[in-house]
Amino acid sequence: MNIAYVRVSTVEQNEARQVEALEKYMIDKWYVEKISAKDTNRPKLQQMLDFTREGDTIFVHDFTRLARSTKDLLDIVEHLKSKGIHLVSNKESIDTSTPTGKLMLTFLAGIAEFERENLLERQREGIAIAKRNGVYKGRKPFSSDKFDELYQEYLSRKICKTEFARLLGVSRPTLNRLIGERVK
Repeated sequence: MNIAYVRVSTVEQNEARQVEALEKYMIDKWYVEKISAKDTNRPKLQQMLDFTREGDTIFVHDFTRLARSTKDLLDIVEHLKSKGIHLVSNKESIDTSTPTGKLMLTFLAGIAEFERENLLERQREGIAIAKRNGVYKGRKPFSSDKFDELYQEYLSRKICKTEFARLLGVSRPTLNRLIGERVK
């Protein structure tokens, strides 16, 4: 199935240019939304990602319509790849079903990984300097008198994990770590 994803950032903008550019691909299903691409939390994008099946091809006018950040774009592409779905960008002339398209995305992934490694290195250097100057002490250890009581409520299914985390004032990943430490 040929699926198109068309996005403009605001309701005042017109998507006609993108639609016209993609019509040549004989699109079977269209997903059009008027929302910013600051993240991937977009209703039509999520609907499309849930709808697509192995062998489908998603067409976009250009990659900025799908994602603004390289990381978001690569995450989406990896998700599509894992489901056996191809991606075609009209403007960049990149088709992930071709060797050249795969190579171009590999370059993008390499650049993103390079950026991430540089960021982590700068972060480690900054933390080392802060520790040396006595400014950085690390994360404070978690402590709560309510944990044991709430953990029992969670085990007996009186509260869900989201509620458990909210009542403790921690994130879900932190709660998962605390539960993992409890189980050991």
